[in-house]
Amino acid sequence: MSATEKDKDSNGAAVRAPLLERNLAAAGDAKKNSSSSPVIVAPDARKSDLEDLYRDLPITEETSCGIGIIRGAWLQRFATKNVYVLVYGLLGCIFSASYAYSNGIITTLEKRFKIPSKTIGVITVGNDFTQLFVSVFLSYYAGKGHRPRWIAFGIYTVVLYCLLTALPHLMYGPGEDSLALTVEHGAVFDRNASREERDKMERKLMCALEGQPAIQCDAEEGNLAPVAILFLAQLVSGIGGSLYYTIGVSYMDDNIKKDKTPALISFSYFLRMLGPCIGYALASFCLKLYISPSLSPTIDNTDPRWLGAWWLGWIILAALLFLFASVLGLFPKMLPRAAARRAAAKELKEKEGGVAEEHSSASLKDMLLTFKRLMQNPTLMCNNAASVFYFFGYMPYWIYMPKYIETQYRQSASSSSLVTGTVGIVFSGIGILLSGLVITKYRPNARQMALWNTFVGLVSAAGIISYIFLGCPDNDSYGGLLKPNGELETSFQCNAGCLCEYVKYSPVCASDGYTTYISACHAGCRDYDRLPSGAKVYQNCSCIAPLPGNATTLLHETTTLATTTPAASPRPFGTDTFTAGGIATPGACPVDCSHMFYMFLAVVCVLKFSGATGRATNFLVSVRCVEEKDKPVAMGLGITLMSLFAFMPSPIFFGYLMDATCLVWGKTCSGNGNCWLYNGESLRYLLNLTSAGFVLIGTLFDAGVWYFVKDVQIFDDEDVKPVVSAVQPEAQMYSSKLHLDQAGRRESDDAAAAGCELKDLSQLQNNILNHISQNSDRSGGLPQEEANNKH
Repeated sequence: MSATEKDKDSNGAAVRAPLLERNLAAAGDAKKNSSSSPVIVAPDARKSDLEDLYRDLPITEETSCGIGIIRGAWLQRFATKNVYVLVYGLLGCIFSASYAYSNGIITTLEKRFKIPSKTIGVITVGNDFTQLFVSVFLSYYAGKGHRPRWIAFGIYTVVLYCLLTALPHLMYGPGEDSLALTVEHGAVFDRNASREERDKMERKLMCALEGQPAIQCDAEEGNLAPVAILFLAQLVSGIGGSLYYTIGVSYMDDNIKKDKTPALISFSYFLRMLGPCIGYALASFCLKLYISPSLSPTIDNTDPRWLGAWWLGWIILAALLFLFASVLGLFPKMLPRAAARRAAAKELKEKEGGVAEEHSSASLKDMLLTFKRLMQNPTLMCNNAASVFYFFGYMPYWIYMPKYIETQYRQSASSSSLVTGTVGIVFSGIGILLSGLVITKYRPNARQMALWNTFVGLVSAAGIISYIFLGCPDNDSYGGLLKPNGELETSFQCNAGCLCEYVKYSPVCASDGYTTYISACHAGCRDYDRLPSGAKVYQNCSCIAPLPGNATTLLHETTTLATTTPAASPRPFGTDTFTAGGIATPGACPVDCSHMFYMFLAVVCVLKFSGATGRATNFLVSVRCVEEKDKPVAMGLGITLMSLFAFMPSPIFFGYLMDATCLVWGKTCSGNGNCWLYNGESLRYLLNLTSAGFVLIGTLFDAGVWYFVKDVQIFDDEDVKPVVSAVQPEAQMYSSKLHLDQAGRRESDDAAAAGCELKDLSQLQNNILNHISQNSDRSGGLPQEEANNKH
């Protein structure tokens, strides 16, 4: 034997001595106390043995942190489950913020590029279209490779998605409509412009003179290039979403003890729940800035024509995603502690006469067999079906919630985005963390978890139905301009000759303070004037009753418009044409929807809390009902099914439903553009009842999960006797059946049998450490303890 081999052998013996002594002492004490009882080692001793095994674990290629030259002991100390959960959660926080930001700027995108809601729905399914075709295959092959690096690659595609989404602004700029509302481009009184030029600009929104329309359709409207770019960006992002959600959580579950999974999973969910808050807050901040921040707008963000800097947030999100993805990619293929537990479990299983489970290499045949196993799993398929219907019903609230708040409660785009992202984050966070703590402490079985998911589904359906009764009556009336069939009356005898077809949506409030017209043209206004304060007032509006004689004089002596009751009693709209005409001010008539809005937010908070409590339970049921080797593919299959049957059709379906309730369309040369005004009452009934129906169907499948899940084991030590031996506790994470077999074999009254087992245990520990030492020689790695000491 060479000197080097002797050193290795002596070092190995020195390391193994404490383990052997502890085993002999533990077994000797047990023999004295009861020769017929199994040998039970205290938890502290078992934990100490695992620490010894972990310290002597060599750093191999699979357990080494870093990539290329970015390696070292200083980096290896971060290869722990806590650091991974933190980095993974923060990355998920920024990732989910990007989707929330996208939802927050939808109305601005619609206005800027004249995109209908149904087209927005088609754009958003680009992400799911990619996931449909790549998620299962990527999850299968990436699950057998270096998962952290695959996740980093996926997030890099999301970085590209962010940059592509901002590209239309760099190509087309803020648009002529936005530029026309700035000081620099002549939206206000320009002393250098001629009287004729100023008058022509002001009259674009007013009743036509001499039978000639003041405005024509804009050739810029209906441009499909921005739509194509946005759809391409969504296609690219689908790769990143598929890898993050399928590979990331399976890596976490494989490298964490099963009894600690609920708490750490809940913590990572909590960090990801902060993402929508950040995304909507960022959208609110950016939308408060004008679309071209260097220009000076003449309107504020409460004006429906306001367009915010929707493109700015994408640049910020791209930088943050690139940073966190690069950090996550440095994690090893397997965390060192998980590698130690697996090595111990493998050796123990081989010692007991079993065959250690080996993960087969990637192949088409193995992939098809995996799919067959999953499709024949009733618990998994019922859970996937429940998720499909649940997500289908909830999709419009995730995508169109800011627009829903704007439509129903007359909130600005920035306020809607801020409220959507922040109002429920506290309740969602409390629900996530509380559920994790409850599961960790009380350890409910699979059926109890499935029953809770069913209850959460019922609460969600009831909450959605309650949205129907939380409307704003003043906002629904539209000043009496609605026809009995729910359509908005726009053409009257009083504005018949005004030619208002292509006049842009610029609402004006009549002098009664109640009636809102689509534009000054639709109100029949033929002139305008300015108050001493500089505010514009439209005059000679043939559809509005004139003010009393002294009110006109008062109007020019005050800085604000004093709304008074018309001289004549109001009659049905359009039956009278007032030759003298009344007056109107820019902007919709104010309504107070604050009371119903706060009630709506209260229900949202309740649903956020209840839904968050079901996140951890649903995850545990879904990953425990399949074999460990099938987890990545099972999650990929779930994403594929949800993309095909929920994420893709739902936005398009609900986009059509929303467009069906549109009252005012923006006219383009090629047809209708974006919708400017919705029928709030019809939208509430149609949207909420349809969504609640899909959620209830999903709840029925949750009941099916409750029926089939009765044999699924969530925690490995459920109904298992105390563990025997100092090495065996680490195996309990992989096979509870193994514990029962071992416990049965150790129930012997023969002292000689106990002595034989002590010998077997000693030999087992020698085999484990020799196996690790040989791997270390082949890989050229350093022991874990030595690497940590070098730091």
